[in-house]
Amino acid sequence: MNYGVWGDDAVRVVGPFAKQGSRVKMSKDRLRAQCLPPCADCSYVSVHVNGCLARNAFACRWKYLDRVVCWVTQLVVDRDYRQRGLATGLLDSLKQDGDEIYGIVTSHAAACLAAAKAYGRGSNNIDTAFIQDHGPAIMEASPIDYIVDAKPHGSFFDPKVNDGTISSVDTGFFVDHTEPLDALQEAREHMDWPLGDLVEGHEFLLVIEAPRRRRSKSPRA
Repeated sequence: MNYGVWGDDAVRVVGPFAKQGSRVKMSKDRLRAQCLPPCADCSYVSVHVNGCLARNAFACRWKYLDRVVCWVTQLVVDRDYRQRGLATGLLDSLKQDGDEIYGIVTSHAAACLAAAKAYGRGSNNIDTAFIQDHGPAIMEASPIDYIVDAKPHGSFFDPKVNDGTISSVDTGFFVDHTEPLDALQEAREHMDWPLGDLVEGHEFLLVIEAPRRRRSKSPRA
């Protein structure tokens, strides 16, 4: 699957294996630790086309203030199947009854837009106040180490930040941002992008409160 390629500072920060331009690979142990933590409620969905894995997604659930959080730990769509709206359907397939909050950390604006469509009221109705008020605490409650260790960054969490970031986290994931920045530019051409700029080693933070279901009216006698 396409996890991207390592960026300029990856060797210095991550290690000698992360050579600039080389494909990002994930070992089975790392995949298990980041996407399938022990003693956690996890979900996995995938789609195969002609026998090949075209897209897949993992999610992990935990409790925050007695509410169920469904966190997308991985979303990957093969390059040949992108820009077809498939990510939204994949994320929608992860939903379960009882999910009350959804979250994702990603460097790709398209993934944020897909999550907003699948879990909320669309990309133009992202509740930024909810992210600001609850995002960091939701992450601290996670059973996944890299989510807990990620440092919130941006003007939502520190008004002194002036690098253009609004809602992001420092994950130390120095993937090349060429494609993500192109996706960000495209998003900004069609909407008032609410999560700010993307800087090296950081990813966007999106947290969505599930829309309340309207009670159906009882039929009149």
